[in-house]
Amino acid sequence: MTSTRERQRAAARARLEREMAERKAAARKRRQLLTGLGAGAGVLLVIAGTVWLVLALNDDGDDAASPSPSASAGAAACEFTEVPADQRPKTTKDVGLPPAGEPRTGTEVMTLATNFGDIEITMDLAKSPCTAASFRHLASKDFFDGIKCHRILPGLLQCGDPSAKGKGYRETDGTGGPSYRFADENLPTNERPPYPAGVVAMANSGPNTATNGSQFFLVYQDVELQPAYGVVGKISKGMDVLKSATAAGHDGAFEPQPGGGHPKKDVVINDLTVK
Repeated sequence: MTSTRERQRAAARARLEREMAERKAAARKRRQLLTGLGAGAGVLLVIAGTVWLVLALNDDGDDAASPSPSASAGAAACEFTEVPADQRPKTTKDVGLPPAGEPRTGTEVMTLATNFGDIEITMDLAKSPCTAASFRHLASKDFFDGIKCHRILPGLLQCGDPSAKGKGYRETDGTGGPSYRFADENLPTNERPPYPAGVVAMANSGPNTATNGSQFFLVYQDVELQPAYGVVGKISKGMDVLKSATAAGHDGAFEPQPGGGHPKKDVVINDLTVK
């Protein structure tokens, strides 16, 4: 005859097994969230909203979250590194390098004129001078004109791949960018959450990899990501436009891995300006 203690132990084991199964299911769902932000980017695993782990696709040991040296406020000048021609993806758009002498005080407003309306992003030049300089340069080359934002994940919209332009944009692999790269700056290492609604940040291939180019994401609801993506600025006007643009969701093209999909309704950047 089973004792009371044995029944209690059996019940406890059953509860533990059920909890473990639920945790595994939740982990699988989280692994589908926000993976591969950028060209060949790493896999982001969000755990319980507080613990972050980066599993780089090309380098399993790349899990640091601290800012790179060039991200410090004392950086003397921006370093934009040209990608050798024989190493550029076919989706690269050659636009030369941003000019030297970037401003480092005050603010600038970047405006995305989309088919849903305008989204204005205020950039703090003391915090992200190199990122602002890059967007200013790309805007002067009409780099973003006609590009469709190619990916939606829970809480964010990803844009900036020049191959996501025209009728064939749904075939983009997310590797497009300019002919140069630059290092991280303005990483939200002390912010919780690091990426609240309204933040705009660069997409890259992981922390300390100097792989920033032209791809970026706009956050329309708080997301818990490892603070490995430099903050461009904050949306000062047009959050309603962003939410309207993403309301239809995505087509699931990237599920289950790396997650998300193309917007069900095209989101087009007709023009991008920096003033």
